[in-house]
Amino acid sequence: MTFKKILVANRGEIALRIIRTCREMGIRTVAVYSDADMDSLPVKQADEAVHIGPALSRRSYLNQDAVIAAARETRSDAVHPGYGFLSESASFAQACQDSGFAFIGPSARTIARAGDKSAARQTLMALGIPVIPGSDDVIATPAAACDAADQVGYPVILKAAGGGGGRGMRIARNRQDLLAAFSVASAEAGAAFGNPALYLEKYIEKPRHIEIQILGDQFGNYVHLGERECSIQMRYQKLIEEAPSSFVDEALREQLGSTAIRIARAFDYTNAGTMEFLVDKDKNHYFMEVNARVQVEHPVTELITGLDIVRKQIDIAAGKKLGLVQADILLNGWAMECRINASDPTDNFMPSPGEITSVIFPGGHGVRLDTHIHDRYMVTPFYDSLIGKLCVWAPDRLQAVRRMKRALDEFEITGIATTIDFYKKVFETKQFQDGNIDTHFLEQMDNF
Repeated sequence: MTFKKILVANRGEIALRIIRTCREMGIRTVAVYSDADMDSLPVKQADEAVHIGPALSRRSYLNQDAVIAAARETRSDAVHPGYGFLSESASFAQACQDSGFAFIGPSARTIARAGDKSAARQTLMALGIPVIPGSDDVIATPAAACDAADQVGYPVILKAAGGGGGRGMRIARNRQDLLAAFSVASAEAGAAFGNPALYLEKYIEKPRHIEIQILGDQFGNYVHLGERECSIQMRYQKLIEEAPSSFVDEALREQLGSTAIRIARAFDYTNAGTMEFLVDKDKNHYFMEVNARVQVEHPVTELITGLDIVRKQIDIAAGKKLGLVQADILLNGWAMECRINASDPTDNFMPSPGEITSVIFPGGHGVRLDTHIHDRYMVTPFYDSLIGKLCVWAPDRLQAVRRMKRALDEFEITGIATTIDFYKKVFETKQFQDGNIDTHFLEQMDNF
């Protein structure tokens, strides 16, 4: 199968990034847009554009009927969902298939199986894959949560069964904390994912958040592309990622990679996906979740492998063989990514919508910037605060740190608050420069 036209069911930098790869592949593209994005770069760069609704995402980018109608109207062959919005919606993947459009991602069945975190845990536990000790199933009541916590021992963490990204997550260090957190976490999970169900896990103190990028085709061929370190987080939202990890040695990399592929096979996973793990100080690893989509941080893996992950997604969805074996995957150098958010670190990272009055982009050898912003760009309050991803590549970690510091110094955005100056402070700390980090690094950092 050859795709002649792909509809990109997303917005912002990821929509633009997908459009660019399609253009290089000779594939026409269709952008969809809300009222807030009618003048956006993805709309200007795509071959066609279709208006799908008002600014509110639930009436536009989350309106799967409008997206399917746009694909029909433009006679698209396939739909690429990017990340967020409908990317992990099993019903949307099924609707694409039922309407005759290839969904560039895993199957609806796989998304449903992987997205139910409680069921996914049970599947993998049966295969002997290490998971964080916790409840065997979703927990329906605060009393059941307390019983599960007594079994695994405090501290524990409540997690949403139907989604991730930090929503519906609460840490409890004793029974009183757990009782207070349960209803709040359940309500938050219900609001974010339409599913209030929770499950409970043992809380691992000061872990590393390590994820493995995999690719799998429709013929049972799989490779992993090494690991990404995602430990620099604020309220479970990743801010800085790097590949490889300074904590992962060859033995652990092989162990994590082979485990990730076992997980992919267990879910009959095709296309690009990410298997996420927590790794403790003794390098014991525990499966967390499957991210059934392209990740925000995929550029750092592209920089150290030389692969275009979006191109691979498209080829796999078109029925092509992977064309790679594990021995072909060579990791070269070091890459880092800073998520540039329109938010104010001095005000608890609150969103900072408004007009960007001017912008100066960084450049030079080894610098990559994925962004959709420009002078006079209006950052609206309707969507995620991510406005760009500043990435660097260098031969080793020390040089990558220095290159990122230089690139951050060159990057200027005026008119709104951003995380640029905050990252400068992070990269100046000896602890970060030494790679001595964990998921609580930012909580311990002074002088935001």
